[in-house]
Amino acid sequence: MGLVNIKNKTVFKCSNCGYESSKWVGRCPECDSWNTFEEREIQNQKNARSASARVTKPIVKLTHVKAGNSDRIVTGISEFNRVMGGGIVKDSITIITAKPGAGKSTLLLQVAGDVASKGLKVLYASGEESESQIKSRADRIFSKIQDNVWVYSDNSMDNVLSVVAEVDPELLIVDSIQTFVLEGFPGSRAGSPTQTMECANELLKLAKDPARPRAVFLVGQMNKSEEIAGLRALEHLVDAVLILDGDNEEELRGLSVSKNRFGSTWERGYFSMTENGLESIDNPSEYFMTTRDKNERVSGSALTVVKDGSRPIIVEIESLVSKTYTPFPSRIGECVRREQLNTLISILEQRGKISLYDKDVVIKTTGGLKFKETAVNLSIIMSIVSSVFDKEIPNDAAFIADVGLTGELKKVPSLELRIRELDRRGFRHVYVAKGALIRALDIKNIKIHEVKSIQEVIGMVFK
Repeated sequence: MGLVNIKNKTVFKCSNCGYESSKWVGRCPECDSWNTFEEREIQNQKNARSASARVTKPIVKLTHVKAGNSDRIVTGISEFNRVMGGGIVKDSITIITAKPGAGKSTLLLQVAGDVASKGLKVLYASGEESESQIKSRADRIFSKIQDNVWVYSDNSMDNVLSVVAEVDPELLIVDSIQTFVLEGFPGSRAGSPTQTMECANELLKLAKDPARPRAVFLVGQMNKSEEIAGLRALEHLVDAVLILDGDNEEELRGLSVSKNRFGSTWERGYFSMTENGLESIDNPSEYFMTTRDKNERVSGSALTVVKDGSRPIIVEIESLVSKTYTPFPSRIGECVRREQLNTLISILEQRGKISLYDKDVVIKTTGGLKFKETAVNLSIIMSIVSSVFDKEIPNDAAFIADVGLTGELKKVPSLELRIRELDRRGFRHVYVAKGALIRALDIKNIKIHEVKSIQEVIGMVFK
């Protein structure tokens, strides 16, 4: 038996949050938005199946399913490949979001040029910029623009799909998904949850077509909460979600992944924004350390190792401690939260017996990296102590430990990985918490000092 049509139903749906009501209301009870309800007609269909209906696709045991690895397009942008899990999967759909001006469109245009240089067709569809604006950016980024990159400026998704059928690209970039509309949904404006999801679903079908798989990249606008604008369902629909950190005032950009069906999550890559676009920082440890001569030493500098994604990165922390001339001394930390810095200063004063009540304390990192883990706490304290004493710390020493309120050093995760990175780069000394190592390491250059408290570390380094 086929489909039986039932009388159509009319509902009113909020274009901001998707809330449905049987009648029109001025203010949405879900998101408190005014005049956002739109009338929709829903076709009700009853799928009456006959008793003789049978499953036409055979059922397969999980143990009999063959695991297949999707082909990837490996770009020449190493940090981008790292975040993507080794390259762009050919039958995937990915969304990237960032604050305005962070460089997401620039990054995707660079990816487009790199993919085109490998002989693959690329279509860049923009609902925000004209062809001439995209060309101006391309002239700034590339010394030579590839012949097989097409641009199309229009906010009609139906027209974009027609152009895709004509050009037949291997890579499609849609910038941004919130600016496109699909016919067949009257009353829905661009950027509404309905239009955004319907456009994304059409692109999903395009990417997953078994007869002609394609890689699709979407640009998603970021809202005030620093999340992708629109329904959370958009993130569930795509295969990967990329987040580009940074703004116009910073040179450093960080590209992270919060979801990846084809690789690890929360992998991170680093880029430097230049006049010629985003430049991949292939060796972050060199970028986040100051290059000094072997015998050159400065006070207020200490080194540590952070674990960002799957790799360890050596980072330099700088501190400046000076006498204050105000009733309330300044505590400025560009790389950590103020609460974390105040806690470490309190520990240093109480447990390390170093008075800072009449001192301004400023800390920052080389390269502007912001810390998200506590493994850097000992290094922050040692950089402050170095500035207070005006004594340098050897360039071949590093500190990897958390610090408790008692002044005792605490274990940190992935310690062996961090130490091996220091050993690989020729460091001679590393200070860690006592008992933090589970087993002995096969290392060549570095000596591991297992220390119980900050008092002991200060005594060993500044003896």
